[in-house]
Amino acid sequence: MADSRHYDTVAFDVRDNATMLFFAKTTETGDIDDYLLMVRTIEDDFDESMHIEINEQQFGGHDLLSEAELLGNMLTLRFSRGIDALGGASELALTFAETQENLSSLEIGAFRVLGDALKGGHA
Repeated sequence: MADSRHYDTVAFDVRDNATMLFFAKTTETGDIDDYLLMVRTIEDDFDESMHIEINEQQFGGHDLLSEAELLGNMLTLRFSRGIDALGGASELALTFAETQENLSSLEIGAFRVLGDALKGGHA
C-alpha cells in the first residue's frame, strides 16, 4: 500500500546532531497547511536514526527506512513496515514544486538526511 503527498516548499537545515529535510504545503498567505519533517540524528552513544513527523504525528527508528528513490521532482520513501500515521502504508511518494530553491534544498538535503537508503535517481 502507498500514500502520496504534494508540497510547494522544500527546505534543508543542519543542527548540532541532526540534519533535517522539511516539506510544506502553504496557503496563499504563507501559512503552513500540511508538512512533513524528516530528521536524521546521530548521537555519540546511539546508532543513527531517522524520525519523520507529518502534521504533528511522529514515527521513527534506526530501521525505519528501507529505501528512498529520487526521480525528478518525486521522492519515494519505502519503509521497513506499515506506518500508522500513513494509514498503514509502507511507501510514501512525495512530489514537490520544481523551483530552483526546492531543487537546491533537496539536492543537498536528500543525501545528508537519507544517507545510504537513497537509491537510483537522476542528476
